Amino acid sequence: MFKSFFYISFFCFSTIVLAQNYTKHTVQQGETVTSIAQKYKITPSDIYRLNPDAQNGLSYNAVLLIPKSTTPTTTSSEKKITHTIVAKETLYGIATKYKTTVEAIEKANPILKEKGLQVGQVIVVPSLSHSKSNLEDKVLAPNKTTHIVQEGETKYGIAKQYSITVDELEKYNPSIKDNLPVGAVLNINAQKKATVLNSTKEVQISTPPTTKPETPSKPEVSLPNNLYNYTVKAGETFYSLTHKFSISQASLIALNPELNEGVKEGMILRVPASVSVKKEVLSSFKDLTKSINTQTRKELVLFIPFNASKIQNDTSQTVQERLKKDKFLNLTLDFYSGALMAIDSAKTLGLNVNVRVFDSQETKNSTSALALLRSNDFSKADAVIGPFYQVNVEKVAEALENQNIPVISPLSKEEGNNYSNLYQSMPTPQAVKNAMFEYMQKKEGNIIAVVDPKKIAIKEYIEQYQKETQIVPLSDKGTITADNIKKMLVKGKMNYVIMESEKTGTINLILNTLIAAQKEYQVNLVILEENETLNFEEIQLSKLTKLKMTYPSINRDNDLRDAQLFERYYKKKNNTLPSAYATRGFDLTFDTLLRLSQNTEFSNNAVSIATQYVENKFDYAPKVSGGFLNEGVHILYYDTDLTIKTAN
Repeated sequence: MFKSFFYISFFCFSTIVLAQNYTKHTVQQGETVTSIAQKYKITPSDIYRLNPDAQNGLSYNAVLLIPKSTTPTTTSSEKKITHTIVAKETLYGIATKYKTTVEAIEKANPILKEKGLQVGQVIVVPSLSHSKSNLEDKVLAPNKTTHIVQEGETKYGIAKQYSITVDELEKYNPSIKDNLPVGAVLNINAQKKATVLNSTKEVQISTPPTTKPETPSKPEVSLPNNLYNYTVKAGETFYSLTHKFSISQASLIALNPELNEGVKEGMILRVPASVSVKKEVLSSFKDLTKSINTQTRKELVLFIPFNASKIQNDTSQTVQERLKKDKFLNLTLDFYSGALMAIDSAKTLGLNVNVRVFDSQETKNSTSALALLRSNDFSKADAVIGPFYQVNVEKVAEALENQNIPVISPLSKEEGNNYSNLYQSMPTPQAVKNAMFEYMQKKEGNIIAVVDPKKIAIKEYIEQYQKETQIVPLSDKGTITADNIKKMLVKGKMNYVIMESEKTGTINLILNTLIAAQKEYQVNLVILEENETLNFEEIQLSKLTKLKMTYPSINRDNDLRDAQLFERYYKKKNNTLPSAYATRGFDLTFDTLLRLSQNTEFSNNAVSIATQYVENKFDYAPKVSGGFLNEGVHILYYDTDLTIKTAN
């Protein structure tokens, strides 16, 4: 009650004192800190400074304090402009854009004659015709500019470059609705960030994407692959940092002993590279079929490793023989069969999409996908699913990163390298375990772990990332005992007992101990990963149901109507029931097609909307080291009626 009164009083006081210098903004659906900052011509840090809780994510209808921006001015008569090179630009196009000559640009940038233009390179553009008033137009009205169409450019690519929609581009340029002629001068009404540097009148103009969530800048000092540098922002606290990175305070201090002296703005902290930036917990899943936009045609590319040439050249065995032996080919065909079902469903819904399928011809270390990117036009691609192997999907993500085309890894659970446009659709093993711990922590239970001495990796994970969890000590002989387990149980709250052992005798000891303890304690058995030993006849299912064994899973058993319809139509079309890979092929492809067919860009709705289909959930979050990770994990439990249900 006191805290509520304090916050209300503080907010009222702040509003009265700062009313003349600040305004209020009510967060709308799909908005991000970046898009709001650009709307008011300020920086995200300006918003974080006045609204520290915004670091934890934005919620619909939340009210933010926005500082009123000041318009930059210039005083010098110097006429130098810097320009950041983007994909597909040419010297001729840049010279035309700034009303100068190719020779003048090359003279101001001698390195261009040696190496040519490089994406991301900043060059000096000596203007021949910019007057003071023209330059001030760029600074005072940063939302208006022009663009000269280059050979090979598309309306979608130009719109994406300036963070606007194709509809907005056509609105201000009606002449390009039917075609896009090379050399056409387009009017661009897009928010741009303009910076005036001191008195040199050197203006740097860049266009950050409005739909991508913010990710921290890359570290300047080298760290182990499992760690990443993060710079503390104004207003951040121990609580907000631990919440943001889903890590305990003890674990954060263990990685950064300097935090013992408190959290300070500007501190560079070491955090696990694999963690995602915590966002607002979405209370429900959205049905994207109810908000379809068919006005703009979208394109999805699938890289499927059929390895057709390899099969055709193999004369030693028939296709049927190969299918019996080649597990990867079976996986591929199952996934593709599910994807075809999704494409059919998209057509039934009337989605305005085009799907192109390529044979990525993959091995664990090679793929033809890069050659396909070079030999085909991918300028109209809005998203890419595949290739299948992590190393190959990373190559494609790297090749398409400058065009900001989302590349979705369909099946890999590896951490891998990070690219800003790479979406890991399979939750990693650590993300799966994190989801289980988050569930237990929300229930405010007593969490203890019974870990077999051979389960070294699990023990290290708990000690590094879940320090509040108590590990049951071993006996003097190095064994697990019933007495040591009982000593860790607490009355008055739920005791979540994590069981990590593959020994039948040890498992039965733990189960019998916990069942006996139920007379005095509330006990819930938990496992963190699949354990085949539990399927043995020596382990009674009734014991697992008595303890309501709970576990995290990427997939779920779904007997709802939509799942039954999918199973029925799949069997009718393929004469067999769908495998887990076929179901995933459907779920992922259908989700991607629907996200492309919304009013917001894929990169925006991917992090603001959670979805679930037949077996899989998709709830993407930005990773601290770059890219996006699906945190869609089901928490399931064995119920006493011998069915598996979803935990609340």
